Amino acid sequence: MPELTDNLIGAAWLVAHFQVPPMAPLPVTSRIGTRRATEAVGGFRLETYTESMRPADLPAAHLQFHLRHEIPQLEFLSRLFAKSGGDFVQEWVSREPTGQYARRAAFLYEWFTGDALSVPDRLAGNYVPVLDDEKQVTASAKAVVKDPRWRVNNNLPGTRYFCPTIVKTDAYLQAAALDVSALFAGLTDEFGEELLLRAAAWMTLRESKSSFVIEGEGDRTTRIQRFADVMGRRTGEGELPLTDSASAELQREILGDITSVTHYGFRQSPVFVGETVKFSEVVHYVAPVQEDVADMMEGLRTFMARTVGQSSVMRSAVAAFGYVYIHPMADGNGRVHRFLINDVLRRDGVIPAPVILPVSAVITEDAGERRAYARVLDAVSAPLMQVVRENVSFASTRTHYPDGVVSNFQFSGADIARPLWRYLDLTTHVLYLSKIIERTILEQMREESKYLRAHAQARMALKEVVEMPDEQADRVLRSIEQNKGQLTNVLAKEIPVLELPGIWAAVVDAVEAEFRSEEQPDPHVVERYHPTKQKKK
Repeated sequence: MPELTDNLIGAAWLVAHFQVPPMAPLPVTSRIGTRRATEAVGGFRLETYTESMRPADLPAAHLQFHLRHEIPQLEFLSRLFAKSGGDFVQEWVSREPTGQYARRAAFLYEWFTGDALSVPDRLAGNYVPVLDDEKQVTASAKAVVKDPRWRVNNNLPGTRYFCPTIVKTDAYLQAAALDVSALFAGLTDEFGEELLLRAAAWMTLRESKSSFVIEGEGDRTTRIQRFADVMGRRTGEGELPLTDSASAELQREILGDITSVTHYGFRQSPVFVGETVKFSEVVHYVAPVQEDVADMMEGLRTFMARTVGQSSVMRSAVAAFGYVYIHPMADGNGRVHRFLINDVLRRDGVIPAPVILPVSAVITEDAGERRAYARVLDAVSAPLMQVVRENVSFASTRTHYPDGVVSNFQFSGADIARPLWRYLDLTTHVLYLSKIIERTILEQMREESKYLRAHAQARMALKEVVEMPDEQADRVLRSIEQNKGQLTNVLAKEIPVLELPGIWAAVVDAVEAEFRSEEQPDPHVVERYHPTKQKKK
């Protein structure tokens, strides 16, 4: 958003008046100008109003403007009320005991601070929603709770300890409306349910490997297989892994028994995301302090419970990215973060068992997507670090924490960071994940299925020439691809019948005919089906 200094109204006026700059950009900034105008700047809005819309030069007037005309940003409001105190809200609601915006402000003040205001004797008026569900994501209708104290409908989707903001921009509405079920149904119509089910195991392994690649550990064969097995068994099953016990159970299965972690479940140690450069730690993100994890995870669990029935794309994005920002475990957070995408889609019934969308493969195999993934994570981490970097330090000695972590990391900025940790804006994360899911189904899975269909047809054609078990047939197919149709001595010794006059030529012709009849898949996809292939040195 451009630098603005004059004629600010609404939230921007409150920012200047109370000196409470938000850590994340305001979704909407308003000002007074000569004519009414709306300007979109980098996903945010600059609204210009005429003089007739100028609020009185009072905090209550500008807060009312914010609640009425702008998009309430919870992170900003939490800072505002912490700095301003409740006097102006108390005076406002006492003066206007039937006013909907005064009652909404009073409710929000108590919700954020935990401090009670005095309810006026003459308080009245129809019940009104705390947030406008046309502007931002709120709780589903069945989860809305009536609050008789202020005569408001509490439609906040989370708790005061974790409640992300998701703005219903036009881009968001399009992203959230992605019909994942219809996309998958189209894939099923094209390739058949039987083939897709046969591909499910491979796609699960593919997702596991790509998840490790994102973490720079794509060669960890045993861990890759173990995580694939976990995804195959646990996706969409049992309790959503957002409680301490459910997280502990999933973490134990992912990490195995041979680990330095001595306590499964919510961590008991501080954590940061970073890297070591020339023997120095570079911190990219500081996760919430361990004392806050349980309350924040309960807030995330509440969000998922209170948004049932809404966009599965939105819900999977909040679950996955909310989890990774909270970083609730000592180890395994990145894997669970990406696991949750498929887990929520499965639970919401938009992707059938046992299918796993290889979303991580789309991220890892496209340099542009890897950069986009990093940028979307930076949407929260970068603003945070700009403010709290001076609060990061490393002690000369290391501390042994109860969960087995040994670290000299120190962070003194928890009070500063809490509003952003709790009320992070995940709008861009929904947009990003929607695009990734769409690409996964329309590109990645389609290419995977295309290859599998060609491979199955080629195997059948091969067995029409020479009867053999499927495992041997697959060995022959790999050899034809790897050796450009030449019969190797190794394969001839393994399957002597291939050396009989005319047999090998007939096999090659039959296989090539089937692959020619199929639209050629992406060669990168073909390469994936040779995990044992050795590169030439």
